[in-house]
Parts: sequence; structure tokens; C-alpha cells
Amino acid sequence: MAQTSVVKQGSGFTLMHKGQPYYIKGVGGTANMEIARSIGANSIRTWGIDHAGEILDEAQKNGLTVMMGLWLQHERDGFDYDDSVAVLKQFNHFKSFIDTFKNHPALLMWGIGNEVDLFYTNPNVWNAVQQIARYIHQVDPHHPTSTVTAGLDSMDVVYIKDRAPDIDIYGVNTYGDIAHVPADISRFGWSGPYMITEWGPNGYWESPQTPWKVAVEPTSTQKKSDYTERYQRYIAPFPSCLGSYAFLWGAKQEYTETWFGLFSKDNKRTEPIDALEYIFSGKQPSNPCPSIKEFSLDHKNASDGIRLKAGNRCEASVKASFPEEGYYHDTLSNSTITYDWKILGESEDKKSGGDREAEATRINTRFRGKRSPQVSFTAPDTPGAYRLFVFAYGNGKVACANIPFQVLPRSVEDGPAHLISFKRQKMEFLR
Repeated sequence: MAQTSVVKQGSGFTLMHKGQPYYIKGVGGTANMEIARSIGANSIRTWGIDHAGEILDEAQKNGLTVMMGLWLQHERDGFDYDDSVAVLKQFNHFKSFIDTFKNHPALLMWGIGNEVDLFYTNPNVWNAVQQIARYIHQVDPHHPTSTVTAGLDSMDVVYIKDRAPDIDIYGVNTYGDIAHVPADISRFGWSGPYMITEWGPNGYWESPQTPWKVAVEPTSTQKKSDYTERYQRYIAPFPSCLGSYAFLWGAKQEYTETWFGLFSKDNKRTEPIDALEYIFSGKQPSNPCPSIKEFSLDHKNASDGIRLKAGNRCEASVKASFPEEGYYHDTLSNSTITYDWKILGESEDKKSGGDREAEATRINTRFRGKRSPQVSFTAPDTPGAYRLFVFAYGNGKVACANIPFQVLPRSVEDGPAHLISFKRQKMEFLR
């Protein structure tokens, strides 16, 4: 068993693990642990206990620790924290799990609940958090307790301090609002240590929207910049912050298939992982991912609210290159970067709080020049909302971006789509 404790030092706190100071350079998720370790990460976070034994063993093999999540049921999913029988059943479920794994050498700390405050009304959930935290302190004094909230709200701090005093470390999931956390957490009354337990680019709920009310996703290049800046400015400098877990170490459909996943669907490293390698290890990767400099659809950008007529011929282009010592160079682009394009319908299964979503529908589209940085294609025949995705592959990694667009129905004045397409092709030939 490896002991973990929190020590007050000066104006802040230090996490001690195996008798040594331990600053958490973590990733949220359990995939590709060997890659996590290779970029300088030292810890992973889970949200629940599925396959816990295998995860702990794999983490131990890769020299990683685990913030083991205990997934408490959410009020928004129908759980009633006034139902003492249901609450006791949940407690007993975790009791046996804690007894089983409390001495595992990869265990760093316990995470009791994740965002149980999201859309909740019953503060009795914090009594349930306290029940588990108190039990952990009784049977496992060697691993701290934590709980995680969705963002930072002053009343949550009040409730946790009052109703869950056995919580040692406050965990905050935060994205675009991360700049406010260091000041707000103490202003709201939390005087103990805290962690940033999820962080990354701006979420879809805090991003610009098109006129048809869908969020514009940052490119992977913008995300890479966000990870670097947010870590350096809002995580590392603060003595009461014990570290962080970057989100999400894996691939996930959430609003889009690329918004939060640090890996692509085909398990390629995306561009922000290069940022994590730099901030965790202090060194730039020797095999950098391509970066996206420009991306347009019919000569317009993602923020321009692009509307196309059904069946019209369209053009898209991307400029990607490899970064080198903070600057771009184009000499290798044509020979070492390859491209892939696809169109997806706008997701029709958008959830909240990271709940599981169905994948968006892929549109059968024929791209002219599909493996090149410039393509042409025909807009979908069915009016609606879509996204054009581009993937730039290089060095075994991938940069990605998408442009939302809306397809409008054709009017009589527009004429038949096939004639418009023929005229455009003729003009291209004459040029």
C-alpha cells in the first residue's frame, strides 16, 4: 500500500505520496496508459468502479496512480436522496468496494461523486457524500477523500463544508470559466486544498453559436493553445491546487465526435496531447502533430454562419503544417501530411453532463480530392444542419476541425441542382 496525505505548507498545501511531494499531472480516462506515462503524466482519473481491479493493475504496471471515482447516482436521473433505503443501498455497494481496494498500491485517493450538483435541488446528496467519506476515514486513513462539482458555485461550497466535513480535497470540473476558480474558491469559503478534476477547451455551452443555434467547435490548434495557457496561468501557479486531470483521455461523442476527446475515433493522438506533453514534461515532442492554420468552406470560416443550397457544388480548403520551435514551416506539408474529409449530420442526441450520446449520422458524400487539402463536393440534398470535418494526419497523430453549415431547400429561381453543378464544372474547365 502506498500512503497519500495532504500537508499544509505555508500559504498552500502539498500532496504527499510514498513520503514524497506529489503534484498531480493527470489525465481523465483509462485508455492508452503507456502513452500517458510517456508524455509525463503520473495519474489517471476514473468516474466509476467498472473494471477497477484491471485499471488499478494496469496503472501500477505503467507507474501511474489512480483517483478512483465512486459514481453516485444523480437526482437529474431520477435518484431520490430523501429515500433512505436507496441511499443506504448505494452506501453499502461502495462500502464493500472500498474494503476490497483500499490497499491497492496504485490508489492515490477517492473521488466520491461527480457533478452530483448538476441540475439538482436536494442538498441531501451531500449527506450521502459525507456518509461514504466518513467510512473511508474510518477504514482507510491512508488515502484522502474528494468530491467533484460541475463548475464552482458558492452554495455548493457551503453545503460541502457543512454537510460533508470529511471531504479532504475539493474537485472542480471547469472549462471556459477556469480563470475564475483560483479566486472564487477561497472567496466562496473553501480554505482547504483543491484540484481541477476536468479541464480543457471551452465547452459547447460556452462557445459561439451559428444563427441556427449550434455551437462552433474550436479547432484542435486552438484547443492546444487553450490547454497550454490554462495550465500555465490557472493551475500550476496556485499553492492550494494539488494538480489536475485533463479531459478526456480517450475518444468520446459529446456534442460532436471530436470536441473533448484527446484521441480520435481511430485512436490517434490529437494535437492537444502535444500541449500536455510540453506542460507535463517541460519538453516539446520530437514528433509534433500537424497544426491547422486556416480552414474554410466556400471561402468562409466556421463563425460565418454558412448556408448552402441543397445540391450545389461547394469547395473547402485547409492549410496545415508542422510546428517547429514555435513557428510553422510548410516545406514538409505536401509530403508528410495526409487528409481525410467527411460530412456528418448535426447530432440529434445531445445530452447534458457528459451523458452517453449516439453518434451523428454520416452523410454519403463524394469528395473530389478527398486526400488533399482542397476538396469539392455537392451539398446534401436534404435541408438541415450539418458539419464538414477535416483530419490532417502526420507523425502518427491527427489535427482536426469542423465547420457547421446549414443546407437550405432549393427554390424555383435556383434552378435544378444538376445544371448549377454542370455550369460550375464548365467554368472550372475553362479556367
